[in-house]
Amino acid sequence: MRAALCTSHGPPENITVQEIPSPTLGDGRVRIQVEFAAVNFPDVLVVANDYQVKVPTPFVPGSEFAGIVSEVGGHDVGFAIGDRVMGTGLFGAFAAEVVTETRSLSHVPDGIDTRLAAASGVAYRTAYHSLRSVARVEAGDSIVVLGAGGGVGLAAVGLGTALGADVIAVASSQEKLDVAKRYGATGLINHRDADLRASLKELLPQGAAAVIDPVGGSLSEPALRSLRRGGRFVTIGFASGEIPRIPLNLVLVKGIHILGFQFGDVAPDEFTRNEEELRTLLSSGQVVPHVGAEFPLAEAAQALRTVADGRAVGKVLIRVRGD
Repeated sequence: MRAALCTSHGPPENITVQEIPSPTLGDGRVRIQVEFAAVNFPDVLVVANDYQVKVPTPFVPGSEFAGIVSEVGGHDVGFAIGDRVMGTGLFGAFAAEVVTETRSLSHVPDGIDTRLAAASGVAYRTAYHSLRSVARVEAGDSIVVLGAGGGVGLAAVGLGTALGADVIAVASSQEKLDVAKRYGATGLINHRDADLRASLKELLPQGAAAVIDPVGGSLSEPALRSLRRGGRFVTIGFASGEIPRIPLNLVLVKGIHILGFQFGDVAPDEFTRNEEELRTLLSSGQVVPHVGAEFPLAEAAQALRTVADGRAVGKVLIRVRGD
C-alpha cells in the first residue's frame, strides 16, 4: 500500500511517501480504506521524537483518519464492510489502509461527509469536553480562547458559541481572526500587534469565566490574569513549544482554578453526554469544521510543516483516496 513513512526522527521533511506492505488484519480488528487523514500538532512531535510516548522508526505518522471499512476480523466486531468510520491512534493514519482495534473507531454520524468527519474528531472532541466538563461553560459566560486559529482553538470558538458563550478569540494573524469571527467570536485580539493583558482588560472589565489554552508560552499568564474571581483556566497543550510558569499568588488571590484536560479524566456519564451532544451539533450542521488546507498524500511532509510552523487555520487534511 502507499503510505507516508518516517525512517528517522527529525523535521517533517524526513517523511517520504512509498509503497509498504499492508498491515495484517488479525482477529477482532478492522481494516479501513482511508479517505482522509487529519494532521494534529502531536503528529509533528511524534516525528521529531519529542512526544511523551516514543515511537521507534520506521513508522507511518498520523493520529486521525476517516474512511470505509473494507474487511473485518471475526464476528460481532460492531462494524461491517462498507461502514463509514472515523478513528484515532498514536500513529498509522497517513496511509492507504489502517488496521485497528474497534475501540478506537466510531461510526461517522449521518449528515457528515467523510472529509469533514476527519476534521471533526480529535480537535472537536478535545474542545467540547474541555468546554463542557472542565471549564463548565454556560450560556452567557465570557470565555477567552488562545490559539483561536488552530484546530482545537477554532473548534473551541465555534463550540463555545454554540453553548451560548461570548468568545474572545486570540490569534497570531488577521486571517485567523477573520475565520474566528465567522465562527462566532465576539472579540478579536491579534497578540502580535497588541498588549494581550490590556486588550483583555478592555474587552472583559468584569473578567472572563474561563480560558481555553492549547498554546502555552507567553500568552498564558496575561490570559490567566483576565479571569474573574473563581474562573477556570484549562490547559490543553503547548503548541508554542514553551511550558509557562504561572505565579501562584494570582491563583491564591483570585481563587482561580487551573485544570488540565485528558479524555480519561472526564466522568463516564458526562463523557457519554458530551459525545452525544457533539454528534448532534455536527450532524445538524450547527457546527461545521473549518478545513484550512488540504494536501495529497504525496505532500504529507508539507502538511506536517504547515502545522509545525503554526500556519494552519482550522484543520489541515491529507487526501489519501485518489492520491
